[in-house]
Amino acid sequence: MALHALSVGEGILALSPAPGAGGDYKEDLRLIREWRPSIVITLTTRVEHVIMGIETLGSDIQGLGSRWFHLPIEDFQIPDDDTEDRWSQVSLLARQALSGGGRVLVHCRGGCGRSGMATLRLMIEAGEDPKAALVRLRQIRACAVETDEQMDWACSATPQTLHPPAAGSRSCPPTI
Repeated sequence: MALHALSVGEGILALSPAPGAGGDYKEDLRLIREWRPSIVITLTTRVEHVIMGIETLGSDIQGLGSRWFHLPIEDFQIPDDDTEDRWSQVSLLARQALSGGGRVLVHCRGGCGRSGMATLRLMIEAGEDPKAALVRLRQIRACAVETDEQMDWACSATPQTLHPPAAGSRSCPPTI
């Protein structure tokens, strides 16, 4: 498992495939433990956890000393209403961790679409220009954000900063 990391605020934000997606769940947990994220955001569904044999993911992550948030999103989709409602609180905690120099890990099954969407949204909510954020994100993970709907959801973010970007610079390009 590879962690694709970039600086956001004073902290480090990373996206990755799900622990165990490559076949070595225990080794992936060891890597996460060594990286020491304060928060792990899981975007895979319970069905995916069963398929991958990682039903204990939440308790295993918490056992590493990280806060764990499960925001299940179907593959190639965007959050449903329930997950969208929970996003604002999880996002706030993640941005607080990042502004304090912490580390946040976001993952889906493959580490591209859903995790790229959530990572891009966090970057925009942290005050980054959407286009610049997407360029930075795709420099470390070329497959980040896979559908137009995911791009639209990420770019619908409202910056949560005292210094919003200049007017007219808030749109994302289409997915490629």
